[in-house]
Amino acid sequence: MAIESQGTKLEISGSAEAPKTVTAITLGYPTILTSAAHGLVDGDVVTAGDFAGADAGDINGKSFVVMFATDDTVAIDLDSTSLTIDDNADAATLTPLAWVEIGEVVDFDGPGGSANMYETTHLQSTAKEKMVGLMDEGQLSLSINWEPTDAGQQAARAARTNRTEKSFRITYSDDSTATFSGYVMGMSSSGGVDNKVNGSINIEITDIVTYT
Repeated sequence: MAIESQGTKLEISGSAEAPKTVTAITLGYPTILTSAAHGLVDGDVVTAGDFAGADAGDINGKSFVVMFATDDTVAIDLDSTSLTIDDNADAATLTPLAWVEIGEVVDFDGPGGSANMYETTHLQSTAKEKMVGLMDEGQLSLSINWEPTDAGQQAARAARTNRTEKSFRITYSDDSTATFSGYVMGMSSSGGVDNKVNGSINIEITDIVTYT
């Protein structure tokens, strides 16, 4: 069933919020973390810290997109099946990023991209042989009503000026999400007689998009 675009929300990551204490970790794929009344939702970006164990380096300091959130647990995209990680006597944490909505979005195009295709045909081939290259998630383009006082537009402008990689989240009208990192490559405005000031934001996506 199709979903309507009206109600879609686009957000850019802001500063870190207060960390959530993790009281248990269930190893596997995905990895399940227990944190009572954490308040996180699917699509949130969290940074893990203070886990213990021989393989704690595989989780500490890494950022993950929250999946399958319940009241007291979240899943993260980490295959910990064969790893040794524990919650370090309830000292482990998940620190979420605050989200700032980019206001006055009129339309959006993306995420979208494609991988290269390499031909590997040789003299013993009986048909064309091909191999897919690395995935490229492409770009996200936004058309906006230009609003200099909007916090989200200000955050996008600052990210472009400072050349800072940020996290982005699209929340569709059915509450499904697309979360990814990227750089704000371009931000421009335009206008004319008897018209409002229009704007655009162009984001280059730098990792695989996570859908929840």
